[in-house]
Amino acid sequence: MPRESNRLPLAFSCLGHAYMHMFTAFYFVIVLALEDVWQRPYHELIELWTLGSLLVGLAALPCGWLGDRIGAANMMIVFFVGLGLSGIACGLVEGPSALFLGLTAIGVFSAIYHPVGIAWVVRSAKARGKALGVNGVFGSIGIASAGLVAGALIDGFGWRAAFIVPGAVCLVTGLALLVCHLFGLVPDGVAAAREGKEESRGDMLRAVGVLFLTMLIMGVVFQATQAAIPKVFDLRLRDIAGDGTFGIGAIVAGVYTVGGVTQLVGGYLADKFPLKPVYLGTFFLQVLTLTFVSALGGLPLIAMTAMIVLLSVVALPAENLLLARYTPQRHHSFVYGVKFVLAFGTAPASILLVSRIQERTGEFVWLFWALAALAAVAALAALFLPGEWRRARPMPLAAE
Repeated sequence: MPRESNRLPLAFSCLGHAYMHMFTAFYFVIVLALEDVWQRPYHELIELWTLGSLLVGLAALPCGWLGDRIGAANMMIVFFVGLGLSGIACGLVEGPSALFLGLTAIGVFSAIYHPVGIAWVVRSAKARGKALGVNGVFGSIGIASAGLVAGALIDGFGWRAAFIVPGAVCLVTGLALLVCHLFGLVPDGVAAAREGKEESRGDMLRAVGVLFLTMLIMGVVFQATQAAIPKVFDLRLRDIAGDGTFGIGAIVAGVYTVGGVTQLVGGYLADKFPLKPVYLGTFFLQVLTLTFVSALGGLPLIAMTAMIVLLSVVALPAENLLLARYTPQRHHSFVYGVKFVLAFGTAPASILLVSRIQERTGEFVWLFWALAALAAVAALAALFLPGEWRRARPMPLAAE
């Protein structure tokens, strides 16, 4: 494959990762403005995203199946164009019912990215840990920019702009990918190197079972944390953030930017060290950080929430490579689809958990205690992954 073809799939995949996470996170800031505009309570408005967040997970499985059959580039074009149009539509609605439908469409098109985009990176890259780390940084940038962009657009132009402007940018990116694909610049990629020897069937089944459990559990932790952090900052950091949504959005952006950049560290660790201890260690540290966040305020709260994000993203390259190692390559998009059904399918339950705890207590102390307990369960489960005593050497695979 020509050199430029190796880089363009990674470039578009990185942009897609950023857009996907922006579109699935910016409503948690936009909702703070809608409380005043529509005079509806927070817990009622946040639940408008429940079905959309569910479909981000559930629709990932058929999207992965389609990605294995019609090609990653074609599916990514559908992703960019569909997500962009959905965002624009959300900015044009007149009430909660229509916004519910628009957010549901965002969930459907967002579901395309992870099973298709991640498999695209794995097939196209030579240093897969590094490529996944770079790709992961863009995902964290998407989450970070959600708060910053949404807050700035709301304060400057109103809540509608926070949907319409990102939607237009995403749509233009999709048209650019279409042009590149028509000129043959972004093929679906070739097979990358397999990590080490062929794994036994027993190890494969055990590893996949453990990974599916840890991904399900940490999906709850990730979704609940992402949903709650803007409101936690709204409750505990007004003396730092000031009035309006931009200050809260800026702090959220800073937290996810600092945490997200460290995914490069995760990629380096995944390339250089055994994957199991890298993966396992992040869960044990998450237990501590989530416990601290339950009671902190001020700058320590900001530092600990950044640490939660840092640990979450450092685990991802190792997780994706473990999943690739213990599953057949021809089914990678489908398997990544299963992963994100588990990871994002927990979103409705996570959002309802956030909503109910905030409604009944006015705070989130019990939420973070519960999430710390879940992280402890994930750490114990990860102990049962097949052991690794040294870093496996890659061996070549035939092109797909």
